[in-house]
Amino acid sequence: MDFKEKIRVIEDFPKKGISFKDITTLIKDGKAYKEAIKSMAELIRHKEVDLITGPEARGFIIGAPLAYELGVGFVPTRKRGKLPGETIKAEYKLEYGSDIIEMHVDAIKPGQKVVVADDLLATGGTIISTIELVEKLGGQVAAVVFLIELEDLKGREQLSNYEVFSLVKY
Repeated sequence: MDFKEKIRVIEDFPKKGISFKDITTLIKDGKAYKEAIKSMAELIRHKEVDLITGPEARGFIIGAPLAYELGVGFVPTRKRGKLPGETIKAEYKLEYGSDIIEMHVDAIKPGQKVVVADDLLATGGTIISTIELVEKLGGQVAAVVFLIELEDLKGREQLSNYEVFSLVKY
């Protein structure tokens, strides 16, 4: 399946000069969504994996069904103040300023092998913060996987210490 055909590109969103890759057109197509998740699972099936984590919110859209497909658990990485238990935090940079993501302190046991999943690799900031949380808890990042990679933004360079997989490249 050509997944690019299922991804809508919206020019000048959210601001002029940005070519936004909209996955809502892919995920509303049940067959395409299922095939995309299965294809992403095949990219990492050879890895030993205990858990999948993904940052809120689109990392949930990719990470949870990926975990289900692989038969492993899913750990949500959430925005500050959204998790009810004790958490650890990591800060990441936004275009203007920064934000914080959190993970429960008991989400990952030392030595567990974790795949970090998200919809899009751009500059890599959010994913680096998610990796930081996994490693603070003693988890080992087995791989990082994305539905889409924007190669021109060189986010892969930020992840050079990790094995990175992406299904669709622009």
